[in-house]
Amino acid sequence: RHIDMRVWERGSGVTCACGTGACATAVAAISRFRLERSQTVLMDGGTVQVEWRDEDVILTGDAHFVYDGRIEYSR
Repeated sequence: RHIDMRVWERGSGVTCACGTGACATAVAAISRFRLERSQTVLMDGGTVQVEWRDEDVILTGDAHFVYDGRIEYSR
């Protein structure tokens, strides 16, 4: 069993993942549906584990390099 989450970033549209959003979604789902305090969150970019402890929320998962670029600008 897992929580499905889709990420929409204002100005960018759909993105692969969001750690803060995964934590918030897990805590909301745990509270609303009385789920166990450790949940798997599935996003387009992969899966993370979120554990809601007494005063902490712990996010665990893989991190992957997805972009490299250069922006040139003048003042």
